Amino acid sequence: QVQLVESGGGLVQPGGSLRLSCEASGFTFWLAAMSWYRQAPGKERELVAAIPAAVGSTNYADSVKGRFAISRDNAKNTVYLQMNSLKPEDTAVYYCNAARRVTGMDYWGKGTLVTVSS
Repeated sequence: QVQLVESGGGLVQPGGSLRLSCEASGFTFWLAAMSWYRQAPGKERELVAAIPAAVGSTNYADSVKGRFAISRDNAKNTVYLQMNSLKPEDTAVYYCNAARRVTGMDYWGKGTLVTVSS
């Protein structure tokens, strides 16, 4: 059974930091491209950051470049999102995604809420 379990969300003040984690199980983690998406109230889900399965470059939304960093630990089947210099507009539910294009694999976690507010 495939599971993607996000954690690390919460309430933080503007300028603060949070580290999200997504622990995966039920599939071959190191073969999957991993991504973080977010959905703010009343808005569509958007890609925040992505990291490939193999060696390759990470990708970021323009709105988070220089502030967020995605990383993965294949030994722990976990992907992380380090979020620094948080802004109120970063408030959203953050979702973890695992995908493998060649097989059509596309899994989602249930999300973790990040609220940036003073």
